[in-house]
Amino acid sequence: MGWIESIQKALDYIEEHLLDDLTIENISWEANASAFHFQRTFTILTDISVGEYIRRRRLTLAAQEISSTNGKVIDLAYKYGYDTPEAFSKAFRRQHGVSPSEARKYMGKLKFYERLVIQVILKGEKPMKYNILERDSFQLIGIKQEFSLVNEGNLVGIPKLWEKVNADGTSDRLGQLNNGQIVGLLGVCVDKRAEEKNETMDYWIAAEYAGKVPEEFSTLMIPASKWVAFEVHGPMPDAIQKAWKQIFSEWFPTSGYEHAGTPELEVYSNDDASNPDYYSEIWIPIKKR
Repeated sequence: MGWIESIQKALDYIEEHLLDDLTIENISWEANASAFHFQRTFTILTDISVGEYIRRRRLTLAAQEISSTNGKVIDLAYKYGYDTPEAFSKAFRRQHGVSPSEARKYMGKLKFYERLVIQVILKGEKPMKYNILERDSFQLIGIKQEFSLVNEGNLVGIPKLWEKVNADGTSDRLGQLNNGQIVGLLGVCVDKRAEEKNETMDYWIAAEYAGKVPEEFSTLMIPASKWVAFEVHGPMPDAIQKAWKQIFSEWFPTSGYEHAGTPELEVYSNDDASNPDYYSEIWIPIKKR
């Protein structure tokens, strides 16, 4: 099964169980992917998180039901996954701009979010510069933090971790120690699918390094892999976000490769990240389909 079909299977599962207690673990299982990789790919392709998509779809159905039935708001709140009518009304107003009672009186316009269907659009509007290479295993040193994938906790926590290491000098120290083939600071995502606790991931801020490891840092061995390394040009975070979208929507569908499932790397140079010509890279482990 290709990755497009896998994601669509997960979307169908969401729709079929929209009123159930959905978890990122169960949804990603349908796509035969780890929770982290499914969440990341979904957000790259759709520009919204899995949780936000589910909220939008539930509130779309809730609006249709409110405007066409006489069901009590409290019953609808529980039906669509809210603990209290107040929480439901607040979320309803945030999406639709009106309260449930106003919607019932046909006051205001409601927002309708259709179920997603994944399609590949081969635009090729900008060429991607990349090379494919093979490397033996290599060592990274750095710091790591575990993040929950529940309610997209990683999406909130990872930027804060970068703020911390940039402020306390950790990033400068890693830059000084960097002596490997990959030049720059690395953001490394390690999903934990193989472990019992599937709804967490480790995120590393690291550098490639060979030698005696300073006490303040931990080590991560990156397995021998075939890699595709993409050049990225432009200020952060927009440039790297656009590059990820182009990789998943244009390169992977026609490349004959798929993600190998081991850690991927974002490589950040030591220049000013706000510079229009800022250079970074995306390294993805790959295998033949």
